[in-house]
This record gives sequence, C-alpha cells and structure tokens, in this order.
Amino acid sequence: MIAGPLTRSKTDHYTGALATSRIERAENRRRFVAAGLQTRLMERFRGITMGKSWSRVMGFGLLAVMAVAASGCGQIGMLKAKMAFKDANQLYQNQDYRAAAAKYEEVLANDPSLTYAYFFLGNSYDQQYRSVKKGDAANDALLTKAIENYKKSSEIEKDPKIKRLALDYLVSAYGPDKLNDPAQAEPILLNMIKMDPKETSSYFGLANIYEQSGDYERAEKMLTDARDARPNDSAVYMQLAGFYNRQGEFSKTMDALYARAKQEPNNPEAHYTIATYYWEKAYRDFTTPEPDKVKFVQQGLEAVDKAIQLNPNYFEALTYKNLLLRVQANLEKNPAKQQDLLKQANTWRDKAQEVRNKAKAAGAGE
Repeated sequence: MIAGPLTRSKTDHYTGALATSRIERAENRRRFVAAGLQTRLMERFRGITMGKSWSRVMGFGLLAVMAVAASGCGQIGMLKAKMAFKDANQLYQNQDYRAAAAKYEEVLANDPSLTYAYFFLGNSYDQQYRSVKKGDAANDALLTKAIENYKKSSEIEKDPKIKRLALDYLVSAYGPDKLNDPAQAEPILLNMIKMDPKETSSYFGLANIYEQSGDYERAEKMLTDARDARPNDSAVYMQLAGFYNRQGEFSKTMDALYARAKQEPNNPEAHYTIATYYWEKAYRDFTTPEPDKVKFVQQGLEAVDKAIQLNPNYFEALTYKNLLLRVQANLEKNPAKQQDLLKQANTWRDKAQEVRNKAKAAGAGE
C-alpha cells in the first residue's frame, strides 16, 4: 500500500506526467474489449429478436409458455430480462447510453443472475459522465453509479474478461480526469497484479500512480517488475524508456530502447525510435557536451540506417536521416566535409519527399 499520503513533488529532472496518448491508448483498448464482448452477447441473445423468422419467434413463444406453466412466474422475469438484455446491448452498441442504462436496470430487476449486465450498466453510466461538468450533482451521480456497478461486476462476475474490464474501468474512474483519487486505485491494481501477474498494464497503471505522486523508486520497481514478468514483451521496455527519459536518465533510456530493439530486430520502427532519441539529445539538449553530440549523432545514424535497410520507403526514418546529417554538419569543423554532409542531407530530404508524394498519389487513386 502507499506509505503515507501521495504527494505531487517532482525531481529536478521531471519533465511532466505520463503522456495523454498512453491514457488514450488504454481507454481505446478497454473500449475495443468491451465492443468484442458486446458482439458476443449480441450473438448469444440474437434469437430473441424479431430479426429471426416468424416461426422461430413463435417457437420461442411456445417454449416460453410451456416454461411458465412448468416453473411459474419466475420464468416470466427471466424471459423479460433476456429480451431487455438484447435491447440494452443494441442500445449500447448504438451509443445510446442513457436508454441502455435504463434497459440494463430492467434486466437486473428481472434477473440479477445475468451478471454481464452489471459491467455494461456501469459503463453506460460512465459514458454519460462528463469531466467538464465535475461538481454538477446529476453528472457526479452518474460516476457514482458507474463505480457501484463496476465494483459489483468485479465481485460476482465469473467471466474473467469482463471481470478484468470492470477492474480496468474502476481504476480509470479514480484517475486524474475523474475522481482523481489514486489511493483508491492503488489497492485495485495491486489485486489485479495478484490475479494475473503476466498482465503488464496493471504494473504500468501502478507505476503511473507512483510517478505522479513523486515516488519514483516504486514507480521504477513496478516497471522492472513488469519487465521481469514479461521479458520478451517490447512494450515494457518502451515504458521503461519513457520513465527514464522523464527522469533525465539518458543512458538508462537508451538501454531500454536497445533492449526493445533486441526483442524486435526486424521492426524498423524500433530502430527509428532510437535514432529520434539520439537526435533529440544532440540537437535540442544544450547541456550535452559537443563530444557527446558527435557520438550521439553517429549512433543515431547507425540506428536510422538499420530502419531504412528494413524499410527503404520509411518516410519518417528518411526524414531523420536528413535531420541527423544536418546536425552532424553543424558539428563538423572542416568546411568541405560540412558541405558534403549538407548535400547528403538534401538527398535524403528529397528521397523522403518523393516517398511521401508517392504515398499521397497512391491514396488519391484508391
């Protein structure tokens, strides 16, 4: 657990919180999984709709009447719940979250055993919540209802995918754009790690909490634990690289990026990324000594050459080859060599533009 209250203190090298893009990627991942589960639910209950032939519906109705006769009124509730569930799922897929929430409430009122509904009920409320309206009682009540149902889902759901998704969204509800209560999110993430030690996103989420609270030692440990759990997963090395870069630890940043490239030797983007970090350090960091700039430019060129070798039409890599050569020219003392480097840079710039123009032309022709 968190030792003492979370703080907002930062080290001298801290350059900001985790990128919004990472939060967006996590949210997109959760939505993708939820959409997949919705598709499965739609398939499971599609036979209850009028979209089937009349004979199928009549057959279902006859079975329902027989079931009621045999089992009493309880079957009516179950039948109503299943039909409402189908309607709720369709409303959810159509992003009519207000109507979907009402239908999911109807499902659970008639048959609480349809536990899938708890997650989607919570998410229907969550999707209606607006951070910009935080403080508005009606708006805040939506998030409260979302959390209640996420918790219920995480406690009783048997399907591990939905259980995991409920916990993911529960953590998100305590995030900075909603309740901003990391102390509530921490024990959930610790439990998620126990549930599935190989799922690295839980480590990443906990590292994020620790980093933003200024507990960089534990943030680093979470990321190295993720690496130990999945040593062949290139994503853990990118997370480590980002963390070390924010802390101003360039050497460790590059170690992580090279470790990532080792996992993906045939991925041009892995080598290109190394080149961008070297260019950034040589060109934009004015505290970098000139001898180090010369060394970093050379290492950046070696990395970008690998990327281009793997993909000769890699526009971004071609562009950075041009940029690195220009930095090298600025560092060159010999005027003749400097001019030669600039000519090479122009050649790569033109090559990059040619690739872009071809791509645009191909896209226009589709």
